Amino acid sequence: MSQPKVNKVVLAYSGGLDTSIILKWLQETYGCEVVTFTADLGQGEELAPAREKALKMGVKPDNIFIDDLREEFVRDFVWPMFRANTLYEGQYLLGTSIARPLIAKRQIEIANMVGADAVCHGATGKGNDQVRFEVSYYALKPDVKVIAPWREWEFEGRPQLIDYAKKHGIPIAQGKEQAAPFSIDANLMHTSSEGLALEDPDVEVPDIVTKRGDRRTITPEEAPDKAETIKLSFERGDLVAINDKPMRAHELLTELNRLGSKHGIGGLDLVENRYVGMKSRGFYETPGGTVLWYGHRAIESITLDRGAMHLKDELMPKYAGIIYNGFWWTPERKMLQAAIDASQDSVTGDVTLKLYKGGVRTVGRSSPYSLYSKKLVGFDEAGGYNQADAEGFIKLNALRLRILAERDKKRGKNE
Repeated sequence: MSQPKVNKVVLAYSGGLDTSIILKWLQETYGCEVVTFTADLGQGEELAPAREKALKMGVKPDNIFIDDLREEFVRDFVWPMFRANTLYEGQYLLGTSIARPLIAKRQIEIANMVGADAVCHGATGKGNDQVRFEVSYYALKPDVKVIAPWREWEFEGRPQLIDYAKKHGIPIAQGKEQAAPFSIDANLMHTSSEGLALEDPDVEVPDIVTKRGDRRTITPEEAPDKAETIKLSFERGDLVAINDKPMRAHELLTELNRLGSKHGIGGLDLVENRYVGMKSRGFYETPGGTVLWYGHRAIESITLDRGAMHLKDELMPKYAGIIYNGFWWTPERKMLQAAIDASQDSVTGDVTLKLYKGGVRTVGRSSPYSLYSKKLVGFDEAGGYNQADAEGFIKLNALRLRILAERDKKRGKNE
């Protein structure tokens, strides 16, 4: 089947084997000019080789983009998400999900800059990322052509991909000829490990995953026997300093990752519900994000009104689902974000946490805007609270129950 005409395509390019194969496949299949875009999101990899590989495969120097997006990633995507204390299905801190709208945004910006009429990603046809990328593309550039090779090409398995790479002189790193025992997605927020060695949810995550050389956190068993106390400072819901040291957003998350990793915090074995309909099992490592989540909840506990806090907690699962499913650029996410951000006006102050053997414990919290009143809660003085008022309060709240009980008594249903 002939392919639609494409003049220039922006490829999300890591420089690894799969995206190098995709690059060559685009050149052959569409006969188009390829622009490569590599995002530095703090994944911890050397990105310079991506430029050299792209050059060797015929990409023009002016068509190679390698962008450091770490600060934008944390400041404009991770921080807003944490203002909501976001967890998907009660556990997952959405480290992969939150990166996709930024990558897509930058791809579209580059496409507009170079006059490209198409964009391309390397996500498979079974996962969530294809949805996250493509929904974002269309939201930001409605007329863009989207190329998804894993849904288009005729390769049936790893051997065919390797044969294609050899045929076209694409370098194959040692150990890459066979399917990897698991795959890893990484950024400054987390690492996500999935596939093969992790596909049986009844088998413990193996050491090749939890003790690999590039792991983001150690296991709790390996962590020091001595706890460490740290102080997090917040302004309007965002972390601004650690142990009284102000830093840029991405530097703060980097330091939280170091502290959390040191104490074996943030490893999560999770079976989740993918948006595309299947369940999947993964192992996530989010040390800094886990510490931050506890710290943010702690500062909110003394600065947020009960009604605002409870409403936020009701909105959070909806907000988490929006991000997980790839709808960051939608009106509903922006509406929820406005409500969440409005709740953070007084979420300012310091939280003291104790890190130990995979756990995070709050040991102190203070704020110039604290709603906590020692006078009201204490037993030593009344502090403006008249305990006798509680009688009427209780009776009013119980009124409907008393009426129901009287009715049921008449019907002989008092049980």
